[in-house]
Amino acid sequence: MQIGELSRLTGVSIRSIRYYEKQGLIRPDRLENGYRVYNRLAVEQVRTIQLYLRLGLSTEEIGGFLHCVLQNKEAFCRQILPIYRSKLEEIGKQIDLLTMLKANLEERVEAILSESSSDQE
Repeated sequence: MQIGELSRLTGVSIRSIRYYEKQGLIRPDRLENGYRVYNRLAVEQVRTIQLYLRLGLSTEEIGGFLHCVLQNKEAFCRQILPIYRSKLEEIGKQIDLLTMLKANLEERVEAILSESSSDQE
């Protein structure tokens, strides 16, 4: 199949598919005229890449374990565990920061509301 069909079957833009190819995540064959030709496995590859991107992983991180995941079940790919742990730690820090920002904003709103109600008295 050509890149347009792969895009249609996966819902992923042609530009993204070319980017995945540039990152070494997928490897199409080339016809004599230079056109890319993808096999049916490419659909699963692109969908798997999309799954991990939605989990917040980078294409570099995905490249480190994609082959293993496509060949085996995720549970058998030990190199994915440190990446997941690192991502969880990163998300935890983001949650802590957002919680602090939320509390700060709530305090500011409360201060403005209490000041404006005391000005009206």
